[in-house]
Amino acid sequence: MRMLSRSRLGPCNASGGGGPGARTAGAMVPHLVPRQLVWLCRRQVACARGASVQHRTWAGVSGAPSLLSPWRATVTSPLVCRSSSSTPPSAPKVVLTQERYPVTRLPFSVVSEDDLAAFERIVPGRVITDPEVLEASNVDWLRTVRGCSKVLLRPRTSQEVAHILRYCHERNLAVNPQGGNTGMVGGSVPVFDEIILSTALMNEVISFHSVSGTLVCQAGCVLEELSRYVEERGFVMPLDLGAKGSCHIGGNVATNAGGLRFLRYGSLHGTVLGLEVVLADGTVLNCLSSLRKDNTGYDLKQLFIGSEGTLGVITAVSIQCPPKPRAVNVAFLGCPGFAEVLQTFTTCKGLLGEILSAYEFMDAECMWLVTRHLRLASPVQESPFYVLIETSGSRAGHDAEKLSDFLDQVLSSGLVTDGTVATDQMKLKALWALRERISEALSRDGYVYKYDLSLPTERLYDLVPDLRARLGSRAKHVVGYGHLGDGNLHLNVTSEAFSPSLLDALEPYVYEWTARQRGSVSAEHGLGFKKRGVLGYSKPPEALRLMQQLKALLDPKGILNPYKTLPAQA
Repeated sequence: MRMLSRSRLGPCNASGGGGPGARTAGAMVPHLVPRQLVWLCRRQVACARGASVQHRTWAGVSGAPSLLSPWRATVTSPLVCRSSSSTPPSAPKVVLTQERYPVTRLPFSVVSEDDLAAFERIVPGRVITDPEVLEASNVDWLRTVRGCSKVLLRPRTSQEVAHILRYCHERNLAVNPQGGNTGMVGGSVPVFDEIILSTALMNEVISFHSVSGTLVCQAGCVLEELSRYVEERGFVMPLDLGAKGSCHIGGNVATNAGGLRFLRYGSLHGTVLGLEVVLADGTVLNCLSSLRKDNTGYDLKQLFIGSEGTLGVITAVSIQCPPKPRAVNVAFLGCPGFAEVLQTFTTCKGLLGEILSAYEFMDAECMWLVTRHLRLASPVQESPFYVLIETSGSRAGHDAEKLSDFLDQVLSSGLVTDGTVATDQMKLKALWALRERISEALSRDGYVYKYDLSLPTERLYDLVPDLRARLGSRAKHVVGYGHLGDGNLHLNVTSEAFSPSLLDALEPYVYEWTARQRGSVSAEHGLGFKKRGVLGYSKPPEALRLMQQLKALLDPKGILNPYKTLPAQA
């Protein structure tokens, strides 16, 4: 294999093209493996053959030699055989939400035989009452909350959604909108017996404009399938998530999902151009604009982005897709401390500038979990922290030169102790798997307490060692990882099983600590059912009252996704 000079990286492999997070690079690279999360995402996936891969590595110590180390085959493929069942054979039954949490059913009507007959007239052949089929839709993918809905409806059009909601509004029947059911906070499954309204069959692309890059599609389109669709046309989706193989674009918008491309393309509040939404009484609000500039009146679509299905059901989305970059590089680096992680980020922004598309970090315990539970292998020597950096641009040589200059600086200064660089598709996938599959590895470690926090970057990791000291042996693992470029920490604590005493030690301590830093208790996952009671740590009472007034205005009977997002009113 060719050895590479520290002063210049070798030319980028053209097959490594694609968008930021080019794990599915469309026309340039064939789709190799679906990225759904094993059984967790409830989608039947193929078993991919494992293969060894190699990465370019270097000795990143102070006074490193003038030549980088040759390629070495130290990383095995993360592509593993994945189960097609919805739950593991040995998985215990999830406790009902109403039994685990202090929540009282609101006075909604109960679904009757007459109601089922009415639904059958609206969506013939798509009224599901089989308990075995309903089980998967009643349980969140983390298997921490479970409802007891007796009926699931599968409309294909916004008019069918309108008829369903109009009927439910008249009958006072509660409705739980559901997309891919990949949420982290229990927002996508019933709490009691709410009717599940699935968007799974609303999966058509309505239009795509090749000049502007504007995509208009139904809400049930799977994010990964949309990514493939636009990449074949020279564009990328402005968001990318680990659950992209299962999550729906409507659910992404409803939760204002952040993900791995936030650093480059910003939030959905900026990239979503228009929405079609069905209100609680069946009114169809068509604001499905494709205009980038429209300064007429209130920007109503913003109300529904991040509303988690509590104000209306999103049925179609118009979204701006950026052009697909022609060159993508991923560097996976080891850092001796979190201070070095921060300094590396500062250097990264200064030297990589416009081609920087992702800056992710994970601690050593995260690496231990993915190697232990998923049999992935670390491509670098053991380090206290790891950083994944992605660049994406239009000129491979230009990007490689900038990346080489950056790596020279962080290596010679001791900010980075070891690392590897990948440019082709399989190697990009292998590196990204180490970061994207942390959540999967955590789920195999036991019961997971998840916190999605937004914090000042310089304080981003401080809570992790604080909690390790506070919890001691009561927790199996306390880990921190996330989108450092966005100031987003994913704090996770695992234990053998759910423990009320451990939960009491975590909450409200985590939220109080976050509030003292003027952070947010939800950076990108939303509030759902699990976090609705802690909204007050991030929003003042005046804001909460206004939110409740908006809910009462748009959904006066409270039938849309009840028990979610907003605190329970006395």
